[in-house]
Amino acid sequence: MFSLNTIRPMTKSLRVLAALLGYPDAQMRNHLPEMRELLHAERALSASRLDELDALIDALRRADPLEAESDYVELFDRGRGTSLHLFEHVHGDSRERGPAMIDLGQTYEKAGLILTEGELPDYLPAVLEFVSTQPVREAKAFLGEMAHIFNAIFAALQHRSSAYASVLGALIELAGEKAQPVKPAVEEPIDESWAEPVVFDGCSSKGQARPGQPQPVHIVRKSQAASPSAPQGASS
Repeated sequence: MFSLNTIRPMTKSLRVLAALLGYPDAQMRNHLPEMRELLHAERALSASRLDELDALIDALRRADPLEAESDYVELFDRGRGTSLHLFEHVHGDSRERGPAMIDLGQTYEKAGLILTEGELPDYLPAVLEFVSTQPVREAKAFLGEMAHIFNAIFAALQHRSSAYASVLGALIELAGEKAQPVKPAVEEPIDESWAEPVVFDGCSSKGQARPGQPQPVHIVRKSQAASPSAPQGASS
């Protein structure tokens, strides 16, 4: 168990980490110097972790704006392993995901927080905003419950050599855990997993050749059936 005397406040750090995981538009990048100052002033993270976050902030500041935004979409929106929607890692597309979303949304409402339009409750930056409003002990416990998910995302980001891995490493550290990346599973991009099959693409296992190949024709003899009788009451 942790003593309150040994847990440093983390409210500002959590909010900065939430912002760093947000879409890197012009408004977000304009606040990067302030984010750095807040992280160093609160000192909730180790010096080595702060150095990693400084590197991410510097990279975002130097990056071409369009490239930074494009890289963000490619990294977080086109792969399940790096998805910032936490229930994607827990429930996938199962039926349990919907009720879990509702429960989490109600938790936010009870805390007086309202999500912006179109934002889902399990979106990690939103989750971190909520955690930042909790007392330090509860915040740390909440992060601890999600540490295994953070480790999975951390591993996937490291596998892609992404500087964003420093943010997940920081969250694991705030949870009082040690980053232990697991071997990321082989995954197909979300776009491909959601894609509709090509219409009439053919399937040789079903006896149908693909386009451009000879199509087999199967002739079936029609069975002889009795001629239908004339309707009653019909004139001859």
